[in-house]
Amino acid sequence: MKKKQLATFLLASLLAAGAWAQAWPSKPVRVIVPAPAGSSLDLIARTLADRLRVMWKQPVVIETKAGAGGLIGMEAVAKAPHDGYTLGVGFNGPIAFGPYMYARMPYEPSRDLVPIVLTTSQPNVLAVRADNPANTLPEFVEWAKKRGNSFSYASVGAGSSSHLTMELFRSVAHIEAVHVPYSGSPPAGLSLAAGDTQALFTVAPALLPLIQGQRVKLIAVTSAKRSELMKELPTVAESGYPGFESLAWNGFFTAAGTPHDVVQRINADVNAVLREPAVRELLANQGLAVGGGSPEEFKAFIDSEGRKWGAIIAKVGIRLDQ
Repeated sequence: MKKKQLATFLLASLLAAGAWAQAWPSKPVRVIVPAPAGSSLDLIARTLADRLRVMWKQPVVIETKAGAGGLIGMEAVAKAPHDGYTLGVGFNGPIAFGPYMYARMPYEPSRDLVPIVLTTSQPNVLAVRADNPANTLPEFVEWAKKRGNSFSYASVGAGSSSHLTMELFRSVAHIEAVHVPYSGSPPAGLSLAAGDTQALFTVAPALLPLIQGQRVKLIAVTSAKRSELMKELPTVAESGYPGFESLAWNGFFTAAGTPHDVVQRINADVNAVLREPAVRELLANQGLAVGGGSPEEFKAFIDSEGRKWGAIIAKVGIRLDQ
């Protein structure tokens, strides 16, 4: 009798969970972007939100929470109610790199966050001020070595792909530089254009206005092969550093404990949006490779990125205090 009651209870619970997931969302959904307004992450979140609010028949509110290399925004996601109504656009730094760089984090990514779906990825580009005498990567390395430790570089945040890409490049090119972290790509790009810093690895779309205004120029791209949108821009690998590759990626996350059916619902809907031709074209025009896939595939990708960059972080000796 007790076994029958337990089975009935479990079945009722599963049916209730499924019904609750079908009813989701019954109120506005918040999407936290751990980067400033105008950043590439902000663009991605708003592009997807425009379609998701139609599908969900609910407002999808974008909230930017920049700072601490993305940790502030992702902490808010990790500590939100586990009901799927707070999502975050996590990226390399506060998800895959952080555990290897910080002695202490305000959350543990693998424990406190649930990966939902990979949204996009793209290479970084090496940018310098337009009046820099270097036009090729070898010329840039020669220029940087002459400056010694008076050379400073910007990043979009401590522990970001922007930061680690330059640290990896410094280690293979044997150049010295002072790191100056900013809260996102807009202020980092402006610091480069103003001459406050002398180089920056970041994603190309974030620099487009500065490139069009002839305030900065691009030297190389960090993908394994040349970008379809920047075919004239050589890769770091072909410019004297074989095997060099670094991608910036991002995806949707929510708080651990969120019902599995809700995670699957969000995953399915975001995948549907990412398959829309208009969305794919818009993202491709920004140099973004469209992601997609299951939560399990996204988690496996994050784990592999952690292993790859964790080894590099240890080799280069990057350690950040939080």
